[in-house]
Amino acid sequence: MPYYICRLAGEDGRLLSRSVLAASPDECRRLYESEGFCVLSVARDWKKVQVRLFGKKVKDKDFILFNQELMALIRSGYPILKSIETIAVRVKNVNLKEILLRVESDIRSGKSLSEAFIPYEDKFSKVYTASLMAGEKSANLAGTIGRYIQYAKVINQTKSKVRSALIYPTLLMVFSFILVGILVSFVLPRFSTFYQDYQAEMPAVTTALVSFALAVRRNTLLILILLAALFLTFLRLRKNEEARIAFDRFKLRIPYGRTLWRESGVSLFSRTLGLLLEAGISLLSAIGIACQAVPNKFLVRSMKDVSDSIKNGQSLTESLADTAVLPGLALDMIRIGETSANLQGMLAEVADFYDERIRARIDTLVSLIEPVIIIFMGLVVAAMLLAIYLPIFNIIRVAR
Repeated sequence: MPYYICRLAGEDGRLLSRSVLAASPDECRRLYESEGFCVLSVARDWKKVQVRLFGKKVKDKDFILFNQELMALIRSGYPILKSIETIAVRVKNVNLKEILLRVESDIRSGKSLSEAFIPYEDKFSKVYTASLMAGEKSANLAGTIGRYIQYAKVINQTKSKVRSALIYPTLLMVFSFILVGILVSFVLPRFSTFYQDYQAEMPAVTTALVSFALAVRRNTLLILILLAALFLTFLRLRKNEEARIAFDRFKLRIPYGRTLWRESGVSLFSRTLGLLLEAGISLLSAIGIACQAVPNKFLVRSMKDVSDSIKNGQSLTESLADTAVLPGLALDMIRIGETSANLQGMLAEVADFYDERIRARIDTLVSLIEPVIIIFMGLVVAAMLLAIYLPIFNIIRVAR
């Protein structure tokens, strides 16, 4: 969606120029005429042409803020269309603003709020559109949006805690690779020239490191091209469904990581299913959406027959047990929820329990990774220093 420069005349005769994001020039005219301006001209603003290399991303916090404002306006009695118009004017995230303008246009043409958001499920998930649909059917849209906000906040907080826990070890690894790269690319080749001038006898470790450093320096361009090709191949494979399923299946075979990925999937599935059931969506409809909310595609494929099993007369617990995805503890808690008619509450308990386990495992993993990285890089740097200085000691000994 492009930007347009609008030349306006106010009621007091002042001439103004404003840049606005809109779907068409007609929409710009309608927007400013509704505010009492006389629109003199509308033209594309080529200074604000947006180049997006990695897609149109909407941040979680921006989307949560939008829903908070929408809920407040609906509760105060604003119509849906007027609420979207009011929020879209103030939104600063360009990608979200573009989506809201298109949603506004769809609602104006006769679609419901949930129908207008369906084309953007890849950005906001089916959980959101299903919640909106349930709110519209139950005539409690504000309450349903409020429940979705609490759900989104919990998911966002969990993601933020995981990211913050992994920042320090990631920085350690990045700086370690940079240090090794500097030593290999710049320091070792200089010492190689120095050794050749003195015709020093070099140990095997020094010879190997110098040969490696010179090979890296000669083939820098080739290495960069190879890395770029690998990166582009990775991006291409991410869009391939079968490749993503194979990669996610491999992740579940990694000794420590498989527990984290599996339990995070269980937590997200349980929280999503609980939200949808609380919003009034039937179990059969909710189970398919909750399965799709699991980030691991291999687990999603393993759970694809749950709805059919429920249709055939099995209970939710029995259907999930057949997938071999959920741990025994989660299945027992869900069984208790089914028998006590408190399935939503028990699903929330399952999600909270596994969220706590994930955070504890992440903290343990980080506490183990940090010293391992430090020790490993210390050994690498020590080996390089020995490889550099051992020939110098030989030169000094021969000189004496």
